[in-house]
Amino acid sequence: MTSKSVDVLLVGAGAMSTTLGVLLKQLDPSLTIAMVERLDHVASESTDAMNNAGTGHAAYCELNYTSQNEDGSINTEKAFSINAAFETSLQFWSYLVEQGNLPEPHNFINNVPHESFVMGAENVEFLRKRFEALSSKPQFAEMEFSEDPEVLRQWMPLIMQNRDTEEAVAATRVRHGADVNFGALARNMVNYLEQQDGFELLLSHSVEEMSQYSNGDWRVDLKNGHTGKAESLRTKFLFFGAGGGALPLLQMSGIPEGDGYGGFPVSGQWLVCKKPEIVEQHMAKVYGQAPIGAPPMSVPHLDSRVIDGKRALLFGPFAGFTTKFLKQGSALDMPLSMRLSNLKPIMQVGAKNMDLTRYLISEVMQSHGDRVDSLRRFFPDAKDEDWELSYAGQRVQIIKKNVEGEGKLEFGTEVISSADKSLAALLGASPGASTATPTMINVIERCFPERLATPEWQAKMKELVPSYGQSLIEDGSLLRTVRKRTLSTLNLDQNYQS
Repeated sequence: MTSKSVDVLLVGAGAMSTTLGVLLKQLDPSLTIAMVERLDHVASESTDAMNNAGTGHAAYCELNYTSQNEDGSINTEKAFSINAAFETSLQFWSYLVEQGNLPEPHNFINNVPHESFVMGAENVEFLRKRFEALSSKPQFAEMEFSEDPEVLRQWMPLIMQNRDTEEAVAATRVRHGADVNFGALARNMVNYLEQQDGFELLLSHSVEEMSQYSNGDWRVDLKNGHTGKAESLRTKFLFFGAGGGALPLLQMSGIPEGDGYGGFPVSGQWLVCKKPEIVEQHMAKVYGQAPIGAPPMSVPHLDSRVIDGKRALLFGPFAGFTTKFLKQGSALDMPLSMRLSNLKPIMQVGAKNMDLTRYLISEVMQSHGDRVDSLRRFFPDAKDEDWELSYAGQRVQIIKKNVEGEGKLEFGTEVISSADKSLAALLGASPGASTATPTMINVIERCFPERLATPEWQAKMKELVPSYGQSLIEDGSLLRTVRKRTLSTLNLDQNYQS
């Protein structure tokens, strides 16, 4: 068995691990880092372009980020938080572009307006209240609202084409929204890392065992998928950024902080259209409202995508149920993740969410015609033969105990770290890669607090993310300064008025 030592070991080669790797290399170029990926390619699971919506989640169009309170008011807290998080990611990507560490922005990010669309008088009133609550603040000052069908025909021609004008409709629009190819972004980050001293990428390597030494270091045993050869790595810090695969790795580590966590896998499918005569008529990401009983990640949306320079339209996602934790995983993933510590929470969540389970199964059972019928609620003139089915990535939602000790299904993300700061893992899905930068900064704050407190790391962090340590929610002037720079650097400012 070959063996080597590194300062940092990143398991998984998706958006999270690549972001953490680049952040750490920027903060301390002398760090030795290894990245382990069980597949043959970087970013081939949830980070790959066709495995996610590509929406730069800024809460401009996603209605599930603004719930309605019992008194009818709009809860905007999550929207403001997610928007600030995405602005942080934009700052980091802008810095990397300016330094020549990422290619021209159009290779991974493009300007696509973010729009919300609702039907029915009650939903129109909800959207109006949402617009008023958000647009009064600097983060959403550029948002537009209209319930005039003629205006909406300009914003979303396909959606308004041959639509029944008797039904009340309304929409909001933010013109400087983004479409992000997270797969291309992650692969370019790895290209940067591979040009640095002290970095090694190990593809087709799976984690077989791990154990912790008395001094806190970790030993991780690997298997080379091509040769079958066993290898071993010793590391001071271990991070699991493996999407749905993070939970089994966390359980394998044995840290007590991971006890009680379970996973609820949700699969997804898209309808995809690549016909130029249709694709060219829709240049927006238009989000609607989730069907009753649907999980938040199943909010229907008609998306204009730019993938490797080619345009396409995606509609969905259509959720489904599978016991796999990864798209290229095993049907035994969920059963094998069950432990005495999480069995009760998992069973409680299953009992409480039978409607969700039935909904997911019903989604799987739909025919192609059924799916296109759903699309026609958005795009009335859609034809079955213009659309084909594509499979999205797997999402594993968190199951954990609430304060009463009962199982609860979470639809966000959560960083779990060990008490000795030697290990961290990211569980959950939404809003995912869009907030990779602030999420990985949170990992650094938790696990490298002494080094982050040094003047050198503080200065570098503010160079990477100029708003670091300040609030983009509270400081409108700072937000406008930051946004003007990032939108200009990333070529997203064609329709932005500062």
